[in-house]
Amino acid sequence: MTEAVVLSMPGLSRPESPAELTPRQKAAVLVLQLGREACAPVLAELSERELELLSTEVAQIGDVDPALASAVLEEFAITLTSDSGSLRGGMDAARGFLHASIPADRALAISQRVSKNFVGAPFSFLQKLDARQVVSFLSDEHPQTIALVLAHLPADLASRVLAGLGHDLQASVAHRIAVMDRTTPEVIKQVEEILERRLSSLGVASTFSTVGGVRPLVEIINRSDRSTERMILEGLEAIDPDLAEQVRTQMFRFEDIVLLDDRSIQLILRQVQVNELATALKGVPDHVKNKIMQNMSERAALSLAEEIDLLGPVRVHVVEESQAGVVRVIRKLEEEGQIMIGRGDDDAFVA
Repeated sequence: MTEAVVLSMPGLSRPESPAELTPRQKAAVLVLQLGREACAPVLAELSERELELLSTEVAQIGDVDPALASAVLEEFAITLTSDSGSLRGGMDAARGFLHASIPADRALAISQRVSKNFVGAPFSFLQKLDARQVVSFLSDEHPQTIALVLAHLPADLASRVLAGLGHDLQASVAHRIAVMDRTTPEVIKQVEEILERRLSSLGVASTFSTVGGVRPLVEIINRSDRSTERMILEGLEAIDPDLAEQVRTQMFRFEDIVLLDDRSIQLILRQVQVNELATALKGVPDHVKNKIMQNMSERAALSLAEEIDLLGPVRVHVVEESQAGVVRVIRKLEEEGQIMIGRGDDDAFVA
């Protein structure tokens, strides 16, 4: 039954730019970035209906990718000054903003109405299980069903589940996560109800979901061990070489170069042409440029800055191609064992 439902769906995709968000969703991202105290004076000026609508968006928005949050802020002409990681929405965040902005009785009334309409993340009932239990539970499902479920689960849990699948199934699921685009609430609800009945659990989610795509797969792989990462990429390579390369490129984003130690960056810079580096640095945050220039001689850094200025406006796809070129150098050096890219809180270092 789940096969028929899932195979009939168009895929899911997480919004990557402000253009894909509704005005209310942008407002939710904005207030989450500003924090309770900073946005309280603004929220106090809204009508009760406006507060209710905004609170609903805050409650439903879930995790917000830092890049998307930054883009929304740029659209509001606000400079992002800290790199604090993902934002987390949810019902608790919505209640917090309400209670910080308006009298307690109004906040309570609005939050109660929002709670009635709010539903949690799809397949959240599986988060109560151990990863091995989820693997056992899903292993007989169609790969598309497994992909749909993993795309909705937290990356830490999804990576452990993906690691527990058989090699062929693992590659098939990884591929389906990456090419997933959009689906409807009805399809997700049907699949969830079927799986929940099997577990005799409670809690059906029917909110519109936008998950899946290359980035969620990258986040899952980044939390896997190296052997699992290698097997997933090899399997993906056999199914779709171009997609495998896209995943490899995104596993270490250009901006992540700031996470490397100075000796690693210096080794990378020796293998990148100045003109390619200048193009790659167009439009990136200042702390990325500064990190790179700090690992160059004063003369070389000045020359690079002049090269960037001389480029003038550069098309986004050209910048992204240059950044991908630098990332390929980083991946090559890692594969050769000349540098190590840390996982989680590990530090990268030169071997």
